[in-house]
Amino acid sequence: MTTETSGTRLAPTPRTRTVRMHERGQYDAAAIHAIIDEAPVCHIGFLDGTTPVVIPTVPWRVGNELLIHGASSSRMIRRLQDGGESCVTVTLIDGWVLARSAFHHSVNYRSVVLFGRPRLVSEEREKRAALDALVDKIEPGRSARARPANAQELKATAVLAFPIAEASAKVRSGPPSDDPEDMGLPVWAGVVPLSLVAGEPVPDPAAQR
Repeated sequence: MTTETSGTRLAPTPRTRTVRMHERGQYDAAAIHAIIDEAPVCHIGFLDGTTPVVIPTVPWRVGNELLIHGASSSRMIRRLQDGGESCVTVTLIDGWVLARSAFHHSVNYRSVVLFGRPRLVSEEREKRAALDALVDKIEPGRSARARPANAQELKATAVLAFPIAEASAKVRSGPPSDDPEDMGLPVWAGVVPLSLVAGEPVPDPAAQR
């Protein structure tokens, strides 16, 4: 992950321009990067022949690229490294929005949709640095303590990098939007915050022997 340069805006395309609830659309690169940086999971959509496939995986970012990894022999990697186009989605859920009417219940969220063709990260130094960045996303500084991948492990692992160029974010925040005539209903309304929180670490039993 890298520090942002403020003010960079991605140009909307017909595929990334927010149409429904257009006021929630955001094209600022820093906002898009921040969502990717926080996300523990993204979903990779691609075609396997004529069959649409969506696979969850862990995303991370280096500069202006979203990175994923997988087994070099996996279907997703093979399809995408051959120049296959993909749609990548990232979603963070921040809260349930409880309204006075069933119709106006909603979700507070931050999301990103990205289109593009990834490149295979093949140069060894760049590939190792990319995998270090993944480990450091899980725990900052961990790559300096963990054993690095050996030659066999590095060969078995593929890293793909998507340019963060054709992408947009969509964000909802705040209270429910009830109709004026429903405001007096005796129904609780508001937001129930949701967040992903790390629990107490559980040591590997093998380390205690």
